[in-house]
Amino acid sequence: MDPIFLIIRTIGEIFAFIAILRFLLQAAQADFYNPISQAVVKFTQAPVAPIQKVVPKIGRFDFSPLVLAFLIKLITLVILVTLSSNIGLDVLALAMLALVGVIDSLLSMIFWATIGSVIISWVAPGSPHPAPQILLQITEPLFALVRRVLPSIGGLDLSPIVIFLVIQIIQSQLPRVM
Repeated sequence: MDPIFLIIRTIGEIFAFIAILRFLLQAAQADFYNPISQAVVKFTQAPVAPIQKVVPKIGRFDFSPLVLAFLIKLITLVILVTLSSNIGLDVLALAMLALVGVIDSLLSMIFWATIGSVIISWVAPGSPHPAPQILLQITEPLFALVRRVLPSIGGLDLSPIVIFLVIQIIQSQLPRVM
């Protein structure tokens, strides 16, 4: 892979990751005063602000960070395809790839946050550090949702396993393109 393509793709993925993280923090109603939350909001506020004027909130969910992530992935794909002289520019196909990329990134972030949350619950439960607190705050609403359907069995919380399975099923249905 050409180093220029790698650099462009990496920068695009990092910016999209931060935008998706903002969505997850807002959706989970994570502690706004956590330094990580504040950094994510400050970093994304300028590009998200105009999108918030166009994209309405639905309940407590603000989808403007996801729209930003979609735009970032789309722009990254357009740049990569434009730099590659042997591929034609099909904006609709690139938009679909960007949408699939956002969904896949969102699911991957939830997957890894769930793994991190499980490890934290074993190693450092109740840690005052901002990073474990954010992971727990992102995953707890999902854990609570699964616990309503599937209660703990003998003190064993099976909600992370159910979340892993659901994520794997959804990701297996997404087209693999990147």
